[in-house]
Amino acid sequence: MALRMSSLFVRTQKEDPVGAEVASHRLLHRAGYIRRQAPGIYTWLPLGLAVLGKIEAIVREEMALAGSQEVHFPGLLPADPYKTSGRWEAFGPDLFHLKDRRDNDYILAPTHEEVFTLLVKDLYSSYKDLPLSIYQIQTKYRDEARPRAGLLRGREFIMKDAYSFDVDDAGLDASYEAMRVAYLRAFARLGLPCLPVEATPGAMGGSGTEEFIYPSEVGEDTFVRSAGGYAANVEAVTSIVPDPIPYEGTPAAHVEDTPDTPTIETLVAAANANHPREDREWTAADTLKNVVCAVTHPDGTREVIVIGLPGDREVDLDRAAGTGMLGDGEVDLEAATAEDLAAHPELVKGYIGPGNDLDHPVLGLESPSKIRYLLDPRIVDGTRWITGANEPGRHVFDLVAGRDFVADGTIEAAQVAVGDPAPDGSGPLELARGVEIGQIFKLGRRYAEALDLKVLDANGKATTVTMGSYGLGVTRVMACIAEEYHSEDGLLWPQHLAPADVHVIVAGKGADIAEAAETITAELEAEGISVLIDDRNKVSPGFKFADAELIGIPTVIVVGRGLADGVVEVRDRLADEKTDLPVAEVVPATVAAIREAYAKADAAADAAAVDAAETALPAAAVDAADANV
Repeated sequence: MALRMSSLFVRTQKEDPVGAEVASHRLLHRAGYIRRQAPGIYTWLPLGLAVLGKIEAIVREEMALAGSQEVHFPGLLPADPYKTSGRWEAFGPDLFHLKDRRDNDYILAPTHEEVFTLLVKDLYSSYKDLPLSIYQIQTKYRDEARPRAGLLRGREFIMKDAYSFDVDDAGLDASYEAMRVAYLRAFARLGLPCLPVEATPGAMGGSGTEEFIYPSEVGEDTFVRSAGGYAANVEAVTSIVPDPIPYEGTPAAHVEDTPDTPTIETLVAAANANHPREDREWTAADTLKNVVCAVTHPDGTREVIVIGLPGDREVDLDRAAGTGMLGDGEVDLEAATAEDLAAHPELVKGYIGPGNDLDHPVLGLESPSKIRYLLDPRIVDGTRWITGANEPGRHVFDLVAGRDFVADGTIEAAQVAVGDPAPDGSGPLELARGVEIGQIFKLGRRYAEALDLKVLDANGKATTVTMGSYGLGVTRVMACIAEEYHSEDGLLWPQHLAPADVHVIVAGKGADIAEAAETITAELEAEGISVLIDDRNKVSPGFKFADAELIGIPTVIVVGRGLADGVVEVRDRLADEKTDLPVAEVVPATVAAIREAYAKADAAADAAAVDAAETALPAAAVDAADANV
């Protein structure tokens, strides 16, 4: 049955919602698809649910094609499985905790690995039951500190999460690749540009993971790519580590007064004027910048650390926190506060160095509580530096890594710069921004071991199952589609994703106009074409046209003054074309065009599947997870 604007539960808005930063947030609200309930939490209205349902249907079809079966878990879950796996603490403040009347701990599920694992454990016990792939489309909850951009970063969101269960790593490889192809097919059918990139597993654990990125300036993720085909989330980029440098004959380290050098630039200028090198000029890249940061671990413990990196680089806090080098689970990393520095008076702001006694070099920064000192991996033995002398107004010159100081470890914390070499040698890197719309993981045996998921193998011996996890942000995908397809005047959905196939506008007051519009609507519906008809009696054509542009159905049929000449106007908003057609031709022409649009979306999926092998994650990045879980 056709949707009717006269009775549809929708109110369009002329003004943008307060705080709207991106087009999808502005337009989905103004067009009556969603309404804000609370920060990061939205109510879905009929038009929004119609588009969401089409997206979910495509995802379901691709999951079925990949051999995955649908289940459905509750969003309210007992805490015990998450405590057993360690993620009760690992999720930290992002987890919504609550207690029931019996004082039992529960959570609002942020993701469902544990309960999927326990379900399979409850039902399956033999290798003959595997491989298995199951999924759900379910609401998730994360207490985002800064929800923003409407559906792009919320505290409640809809996600498709699938899980594979295999006896061995070869089976996991096959399950992972099948799901990877399913994702590429799904995004192609959705008409959403998508780039698979190498990523880091974060709190999920395991190894061999890819993110699917929608390239967009509104995205919060930074990724890199090279002309030779390398692509990675910036957190997954590894530096090319130079070979150690012989340091025999390098001048001994010496402390010098360096007044009035508050910046790297002024320090370099003073160094070249007063303490020149014998071989070339000092540059910012020869200075060792030591940045004091604070790590908040999942259990709430706060740890002050120092990160050393070349002075021509800045610390990327998100990259450093996502490397997994700062501790187990998801950690928060921020610049140290005044209180942090006050607790460590040995850290002389602006003049911090890795040692405080050149006659007896200190191995790492020393304090009563032993501050961890982590270095950029490019700071290899033999490299020669200017750095702080741990005294106000003084710096150390010719301090040599490996000879005069060492660190407690390395960390990929420096901002990746345009022109840095790709780790695989495929050329210089470009930086871009994007939105993560999916991520797939080779979990390995981490959760199966924690929750004792075993099956009997062909020899009757208990063996631990190996798992994969595959997430796709359904509501985030809808927001990205709105970002990709809109005009200045409103949304502009791909034909096969619009809330209705055709928007019929009654653009006149005569009974003959209304009757013709109703006839066209009924004939389209009889052909299986869904229709939204604007049949409002006391609304001007101009207002109806404005609403049609805002709502974003690409095929619009205007029944108005042209009817007197036996024609109606058909608007193809995607092609920005208007055509007058005889009334008798409108329905067959419209049906043919819409069916062709659906066929093109399916063809795009087939092409994506063919191309999937060419963009496969390098074998070295998808090795079995056994050694890392």
